[in-house]
Amino acid sequence: MKKIDKRKADAYFKERTRNIMIYLLIGFLSSFGVVLFAEPLSGFSINGLPFHYFMGAQGAVVIFILLLFINAKVSDSVDQKYGIDEKRNEQLGAEKTLDH
Repeated sequence: MKKIDKRKADAYFKERTRNIMIYLLIGFLSSFGVVLFAEPLSGFSINGLPFHYFMGAQGAVVIFILLLFINAKVSDSVDQKYGIDEKRNEQLGAEKTLDH
């Protein structure tokens, strides 16, 4: 098994953890934050619905789905940046066979 440099692994997990915290913050603000500020946000409307109602009914779900796709793309780029891409793992796995 290939050993990973500790500094490189720490930087990788620090970056991944930072990204997850950002996604959680965006998710929290789009779901609970809108509810907390429903009164001031009721002046805005989307498709004839008050903004806070739209976010509760559809907006938070749409943002969650967008975050899933953004996370997948960003995670792939972070993996490639640190040499942990899927193609490389498949090559390493194919080289190791069980010849007993």
